[in-house]
Amino acid sequence: MLKYFGLRRVSGAFALVLTFGLLGLHEQADAQSRGIFVPYSTVGFGLGTANYYGDLAPYRTPLASTFKMMRWSIGGNYTRHFTPRLAARASFTYARIAGDDYIMNKSSKRETNIFYARNLSFRNDLKEFSIQGIYKLTPDNRSYDRRPQVGVYLFAGLALTAHNPKALDSLKGDWVKLQALGTEGQGNAGYEKPYSLVQFAIPFGIGARYKINSRFDISAELGFRKTFTDYLDDVHGNYADPALFTDSPAANKLSNRSGEQFAVRKGADRTEALKKFVQVNYNIDSSDPITTMKEQGFAAPGTARGNSPTQKDAYLIGMIHINYIIPSQIKCPPLR
Repeated sequence: MLKYFGLRRVSGAFALVLTFGLLGLHEQADAQSRGIFVPYSTVGFGLGTANYYGDLAPYRTPLASTFKMMRWSIGGNYTRHFTPRLAARASFTYARIAGDDYIMNKSSKRETNIFYARNLSFRNDLKEFSIQGIYKLTPDNRSYDRRPQVGVYLFAGLALTAHNPKALDSLKGDWVKLQALGTEGQGNAGYEKPYSLVQFAIPFGIGARYKINSRFDISAELGFRKTFTDYLDDVHGNYADPALFTDSPAANKLSNRSGEQFAVRKGADRTEALKKFVQVNYNIDSSDPITTMKEQGFAAPGTARGNSPTQKDAYLIGMIHINYIIPSQIKCPPLR
């Protein structure tokens, strides 16, 4: 009888240990299941703005440079989310940037500076392909449908950008490609080589995401592009000798526009402002300020055409994306 009672005690203890052990294993398996992240992919399409910073939109006036010549951008991307915090994406962006000395300096405080008198302008359509890494400050949960309602992330990468700056020929009404003209003498003896129309850039920035439903997000991003060129605007060094352009009237005209009475894009008469410019900078009262500027050597060959040859151009892309989440797994229907 005692032997039987002891056996019952051992069996009860074993059953109790087995029960708690199974419960523990179940909890451990459940915890592991909760900790496993299921990778997923998204595709996105976006619309937004584009801003340029360089010789015609200086860094020293960030607000004016950002808002006075804002243009548009569109783009698409594919993103792969590898872990709750890390993702990578490939994206294509098509953006227009622009700059204009008259628009940037037409206020009474600025119209007496040399940039107003320079009177250059351009636009440039950029085609950018980039690979970027993404770090999520707000991590995902184990699956895409359980991601947080709101997320913030940082991104950085490498981009390849094709560009081709153009200037408006106000008489013909045509946009003329500038690189082929060599407006600063590029390609001639004693001058720099023609600049490349394909450049590397480093994109980096911040974004915020909002979950619309299990399959769709909306996100807003602000990304700065550091480039390795000073020719997004076709302005870099010094004025070239006009003798180089005897066979190219277009190059002769578009390389130096300080002698034009009217602002290129707006058509505004610059005469009165140039009179102030001549008075302030040369202490001369002139009824013909353009002639006076030439006599004083403004825009003479070898004088500065660009602001800072050592400072590279840059651009800023602000974009709102709609993102669709591609299902990670396709479930097969049960066999019957």
